[in-house]
Amino acid sequence: MEKIVFNVSETGEEVEFYIVEETKKNKKNYLLVTEDSEKEEAEAYILKDVSEESDKEAAYIMVEDDTEREAVSAIFSELLENIELETE
Repeated sequence: MEKIVFNVSETGEEVEFYIVEETKKNKKNYLLVTEDSEKEEAEAYILKDVSEESDKEAAYIMVEDDTEREAVSAIFSELLENIELETE
């Protein structure tokens, strides 16, 4: 799995995630990420790219809208047949 480092603008903290899968929906890029690539049952997060084409670096936010999260989660479930995703 590819590792990616995010800089949290509010705190200046760096957070590392492992990219499990990526997809595109409605012209937006989404990442399914986890903090631990070794655990069989790890928490995963869906991140949405909110950057503009002119931006030099991608900017991601966690998907918090239930409808959007469930729709993108369904896509990831199809892409990752051997992984079960549960939404909260």
